[in-house]
Amino acid sequence: MTPTLSPPSSLQHRPRHRTADARSRSGRAPARESPLQEHRLLGRYTDLQGRRREVVALAALAGSVLVVDRRAASHADGRLVAHLGADEPAENAALICEHYLQRTPIGCWRCRALTPEDFLTQPFTDDRDVPSPGGLDAALGDLAGGCYRLELLRTGMSIPELRWCHHSAESQAVPTTVSVREVIAFLQDYEPIRTMTATALARCRGEADVSSTVLRAEMERVNSSPIVLNRGLRMVALATMERQGLSLSEIAIRCGRVKRDHRGNESGETSWLARRLGILPEGGRDSPTPWIHSDVLALIAREGLGVSPREVEL
Repeated sequence: MTPTLSPPSSLQHRPRHRTADARSRSGRAPARESPLQEHRLLGRYTDLQGRRREVVALAALAGSVLVVDRRAASHADGRLVAHLGADEPAENAALICEHYLQRTPIGCWRCRALTPEDFLTQPFTDDRDVPSPGGLDAALGDLAGGCYRLELLRTGMSIPELRWCHHSAESQAVPTTVSVREVIAFLQDYEPIRTMTATALARCRGEADVSSTVLRAEMERVNSSPIVLNRGLRMVALATMERQGLSLSEIAIRCGRVKRDHRGNESGETSWLARRLGILPEGGRDSPTPWIHSDVLALIAREGLGVSPREVEL
């Protein structure tokens, strides 16, 4: 990817004398262009498929700004890079674009699709106005008869700390404190853990008698990490193997993972693929990992299975 940064520039407005002339000729003020149409070019680059893309700042609700990655020619395939508040300096959009263009080639910045609702919401609403799935009383069961629950714990601080806890099926067992990432790994799904965590954090925002620092940091690490769940990739891989009659060895060869025996015969590294798919455990581990790096997921999806990585992400 070859990024090109454009110097920050302010949104264009019509000069006052032209507005006054228009008013005098027509007897009424000219129609004002919708602020949602205003945009500022931040940078350009070429993606891995050779398509030209651009990063722009778009005006949104209440003076907020959407930093969006989209196709340069058609403005289609919009991806939300960031949503900045109205009180943030205009230079922040350019700084985010620069950071984004540096990290996008190595898969360290993940964006969701831009939606019409993004223009009608203010930033940070995901942490304040998330609908409640049951509050702190809600629990998520595991396969062993235990459950996971958000609780206020006494951890030696002067105030209780909000954390995820695992309760074993044994009634006498002491609950275990676990991270957001561990709960997601146990259940092999992001929801409803992320929604429940965001709801709890929203309720605790501004509260002086509850500590949510650790839980908030865990949530941010999950949302920004390039390490993602492999369950979706595993399901698609197994279905493709059954439908097309593929083997693990053939898929591994397509991914460039080839080994040779003492006679020079080639075969795919099936153990490498099985570990990435969460079928075999890593060396020294008792159980398969539910995680995979997004770059490896993209490699297996595109080269090994011939599908888009978005089709196998949870």
